[in-house]
Amino acid sequence: MAAVILAGGQGRRMGGADKGLMDYRGRPLVEWVLAALEPQVAEIVISANRNLERYATYGRRVLSDTLPDYPGPLAGVLAALQVVAADWLLVVPCDTPHLPADLALRLLGAAQLEEVPLAVAADHERIHHSCFLVHADQREPLADFLGRGERAVRRWQALLSSTTVRFDSAAFANLNRPDDLQA
Repeated sequence: MAAVILAGGQGRRMGGADKGLMDYRGRPLVEWVLAALEPQVAEIVISANRNLERYATYGRRVLSDTLPDYPGPLAGVLAALQVVAADWLLVVPCDTPHLPADLALRLLGAAQLEEVPLAVAADHERIHHSCFLVHADQREPLADFLGRGERAVRRWQALLSSTTVRFDSAAFANLNRPDDLQA
C-alpha cells in the first residue's frame, strides 16, 4: 500500500498560504500527516504544486498535477496512481494532523471484505470524502473522469462500488483557516 498526501491546493481559506507548510503546534501540518502515515504504508508521496523543494526535504517523492489550472484533489490522486507500484493508494489531505493509527488497515480490510475498489473514511457526523483508499485499477477510469472536465471527488466516488468505514470524529478534524491552527 502507498499513500498520497494532498498538498496541491491554492490555500484560499488560508489566505493563499500553502496549507501543508502552515505551523501547527510547532511543526508544519505535513509533518503531522507524515508521522501518522509512516507506520501504516510502504510508500508515501506528496502531491504539491508549489514549494516543491521544501516538500522534497521530507525525503518523499513530490508530484505536481499533470493537468493545468489547479483542477482539484483528484488530479493529485491521479498523479500518484500513475507513479506508485502498490495495489492500493491511501489518500489524505495535508490538513488533518490527527489521522487514526489504524486508518490504512481498517480501510483496506473493509474494501477487501466487501470486494470494492474504494473505502471512504467517516465519523459519526459525516463522510470524509478526502480520506479514502482506492485500488490502483481505478487509474484509467479516474483519468477518463478528469478528461471529461469533471472535478468533484464525491461525484467520482459515487461512480464506484464502495464502502464507508466509521472512525472517531476527532481523527478527521481538518485545519482549513488560520484560526483553526490556534484552536
